[in-house]
Amino acid sequence: MRVQLKHKLMSFIRERARDLWRKERRDPVQVLASGALLDPEALTIGFARRFATYKRATLLLQDLARLQAIMQDRWRPVQLIFAGKAHPADEPGKHLIHQVYVLAKEYNLGGQITFVEDYDMHVAKFLVQGVDVWLNSPVPPLEASGTSGQKAALNGVPNLSVADGWWCEGYNGGNGWTINTADSASDPTGRDVSDAHTLYQILENEIVPLYYQRDSDSVPRGWIRVVKEAICSITPLFSARRMVKEYVERFYVPAAREAQETPTPSDGNQP
Repeated sequence: MRVQLKHKLMSFIRERARDLWRKERRDPVQVLASGALLDPEALTIGFARRFATYKRATLLLQDLARLQAIMQDRWRPVQLIFAGKAHPADEPGKHLIHQVYVLAKEYNLGGQITFVEDYDMHVAKFLVQGVDVWLNSPVPPLEASGTSGQKAALNGVPNLSVADGWWCEGYNGGNGWTINTADSASDPTGRDVSDAHTLYQILENEIVPLYYQRDSDSVPRGWIRVVKEAICSITPLFSARRMVKEYVERFYVPAAREAQETPTPSDGNQP
């Protein structure tokens, strides 16, 4: 099923790239950046969300030489799919999108970085189903929730995230990976360099080897254990049903009781 969903994602992206070429007469390099050369057999990391600066969409791109060595391993290739939009008034967020898009057009990156345009719920549906890893790399403690990672886990996509938002509770040591972030708020640049280094180490030493470790029948059983654990541990716990239930029990009902117990001030005309 994971393979089928991944091929479905690749077909969706390639069809959009074909439309850019055929209908919009885009430049070939723009078609390349839109995912025309993605490999359905390669380990695929997805990053799709609002491009706010605190979400650090470009953290993985800190050290391009090291990233390129990871991505272009002949026997264990890795590719990145980015998607998202910035608020119209968020100029730094727009600049992040521009950075990703420029890299996606680089010939020496071999079409292994893709930016999917016009991100919406339809695009998100294919991404949370079809990528192999869901990346989340905000600056702690600024993550409000990060529910896209919950949707990914529902589809058997493990999370690679900092310990912020819902992932503090969701991570159990076997259902994904946590990026231990540096505590250096006074030096944001140094913090990002350190966090990127940690992210590369997790990819090099844990994620990539596990994904490509196949049995004699070409099944990555170690990877599938993580996939199954993500579904089993996250799906029953994180849902809109639980969210509404806890809001009612922990906030709305106590607030209603407090309102009932608070005396209503008289208006002076009543006895």
